[in-house]
Amino acid sequence: MSRDPVYFTSGWPVLVLAGRVELTVDQRSELRAMVNSPEVSATVATRARIVLWRAQGRSKKEISELAGVSRPTVDLWLDRFAVDGVVGLLDRPRGAGREQVPAAIRARILAASRVSPPAETGLSHWSSREMAAFIARTEAVAVSHHYVSKLWRDNGLAPHRQGTFKLSRDPEFAGKVADIVGLYLDPPGGAVVLSLDEKTQIQALDRTQPMLPISFAATEKRTHDYVRHGVTNLFAALNVGTGEVFGECKPTRDGADFLAFLKKAVQPHAGKDIHVVLDNLSTHTTPDVVAWLADNPRVRFHFTPIGSSWINQIETWFGVITRQSIRRGTFTSVKVLIAQIRDYIAHWNTNPKPFVWTATAEEILAKVRLVQTNIKKLVDNNAK
Repeated sequence: MSRDPVYFTSGWPVLVLAGRVELTVDQRSELRAMVNSPEVSATVATRARIVLWRAQGRSKKEISELAGVSRPTVDLWLDRFAVDGVVGLLDRPRGAGREQVPAAIRARILAASRVSPPAETGLSHWSSREMAAFIARTEAVAVSHHYVSKLWRDNGLAPHRQGTFKLSRDPEFAGKVADIVGLYLDPPGGAVVLSLDEKTQIQALDRTQPMLPISFAATEKRTHDYVRHGVTNLFAALNVGTGEVFGECKPTRDGADFLAFLKKAVQPHAGKDIHVVLDNLSTHTTPDVVAWLADNPRVRFHFTPIGSSWINQIETWFGVITRQSIRRGTFTSVKVLIAQIRDYIAHWNTNPKPFVWTATAEEILAKVRLVQTNIKKLVDNNAK
């Protein structure tokens, strides 16, 4: 006595009865979703219809006519579905073809890409063309610069790009990071956390010719030369909890300027504990500032580690105002520059949004240790 075959797939078992397909509720729902989804290609949707029509009891000849495909094509997708389920109806990855570059050469390219070019080349960094030429010289293997570029992309390498880093030499680095990150991630109840700093020497730059506005198929354009009309210094305090910013522009930035701004920044929060995150600038610890702190014990300073301004959130906001307002601005005077900064702050505060700090102190310190380890390895290798 013959028995109907049961194909076990990665999803649900598919029961084929005398050439018919019996679908589970989930399979039927998934197939219908494929037919109706705009994200699914017409070809894959047709394959899903073939299975649904077969499950309805339609003949393969009828399905062939409805789908506009040949009988062998109908059989192909019914067989795929029987073996692999719904997944079997999707396009399979195409073969990569014959590998033309040996694995050893690929490894050589990747290794060479991670170090500076030989000194005799006079190059500061690799380009894909220079790397292809280098491999041809040293390995006697011809590879195209297109291949080198693809290999770099596939492995996340970008020799043409460069970033910067700075390691703090502050002996209290770990403790200060833990202190400030703790304020960000778990601020004391009822307290206010202010991130405060100065953006100094902001130039009021004017162009020598009027700017050409953006138009269809044309970007905004300005002259490369400019006229300086003076500078201003922006004092700003970011409320870490609310995202609101209080700012003032001043012509100078000495200890008296800082203290005057500090008093205004904390005044709206009188009666609360106020934690101020700031850097180690000398104007932040003048005798007058120290005396004022002694008279106002509810205001407490939290100094960032030396050389680690990135941990002060107001620096992030300074980057935002620079990109969105200052860098591309045209200012005919310092007064105009100050007015635009004030307008920007007022606009920001109509819908303030705090920056979301996610990194824990442990994660930050682990990354720093990794960088320190990598630097030590480089130094040790260079010394050999």
